[in-house]
Amino acid sequence: MARPKKYDIDTEQVEKLASFGCTNIEIASVFGCDESLIRKSYSEFLIKGREKGKVRLRQMQWKAAEAGSHTMLVWLGKQVLGQTDKQEVEVTKPFDKIDLEDA
Repeated sequence: MARPKKYDIDTEQVEKLASFGCTNIEIASVFGCDESLIRKSYSEFLIKGREKGKVRLRQMQWKAAEAGSHTMLVWLGKQVLGQTDKQEVEVTKPFDKIDLEDA
């Protein structure tokens, strides 16, 4: 049986690529290995990198909101504060029934 290939995989690079949102397949292609090797052997670096990416994105969103981005202010209000765009309509008089046979 053939000996498995030895890959030179930099864990910091795995984490960095994951923080940019790269998929496991994309990361594996950078190192020339199978996706399962990345998924199974480097999962802690994938998780850490993806969490760092989320934090970086959240920081950018807050900065955009603080700079006056109306869209980001509304979106963060909905996500963080539970605000909605619901409009309540009050019906004071019920609709008349329509006879479909006459229509």
